[in-house]
Amino acid sequence: MKKIVVILFAVLLCTLTLSVSAEDEYYRLQDIAEILTETENEELLATLDSVSERQGMDIVILTVDAVEEGLTVEQDATEWYEYLGYGTDGVMLYISMEERDWYILTSGFGITAITDAGIDYISDKFVSALSDGNYSGAFNAFVKYTDEFITQAKTGEPYDYGNMPKEPFSVGLNLLISFFIGLIIAAIVTSIWKSSLTSVKKQTEAANYQKAGSLNVTQSNDFFLYRHIDREEKESKSSGGSSTHTSSSGKTYGGGGGKF
Repeated sequence: MKKIVVILFAVLLCTLTLSVSAEDEYYRLQDIAEILTETENEELLATLDSVSERQGMDIVILTVDAVEEGLTVEQDATEWYEYLGYGTDGVMLYISMEERDWYILTSGFGITAITDAGIDYISDKFVSALSDGNYSGAFNAFVKYTDEFITQAKTGEPYDYGNMPKEPFSVGLNLLISFFIGLIIAAIVTSIWKSSLTSVKKQTEAANYQKAGSLNVTQSNDFFLYRHIDREEKESKSSGGSSTHTSSSGKTYGGGGGKF
């Protein structure tokens, strides 16, 4: 009887251990490179879970020490996403510390919500913090703007080229701009007033200083000296949307990345 109880207890313990391991694998924050403090880890994980559950898709952050040998950053990020078993719809920020690589991987509705233009925009909000070693700040910025982009995409008009978030109005900056515009207008007005008070005008020709009949032109020629051409490069227009790639399992993903 005792043997049966021991065996049943062992089976139960193994089941619970496997259950915890599976849950650990699914954590939306995988700080394998250990660049966050324990407190930062707990707070960020809570934020990721909250946003993910509200949006109905996985918002994930993964840090690793280095890219798997033989793989590109894109391939390694994709393999990790599938290995950790995240959902069909998702967005993952992948960080590799060795070569200081970052990559935003998108899946399912994430491809629609975070376009190539969106990746550029969102990365501008967190890459500088990554470079400064403010990893918690960078990750929270990633979550914040990813959340905003997904919310916008659900309206049927995702943020993309020509339709990006409006930057917040800066009172100080606009006051400074208004001051300089006013200064320029004042300078122009005073210049006009000054010129109206001057009795002697600048002459562009010598006719007023020439004695009548004193100059006879017997021969004249036109000489071409030089020419100047201003060329302005036309801005290339993007068709928008997301560029995609296929994983080794045949699934389609979007994404883009760079260095920090």
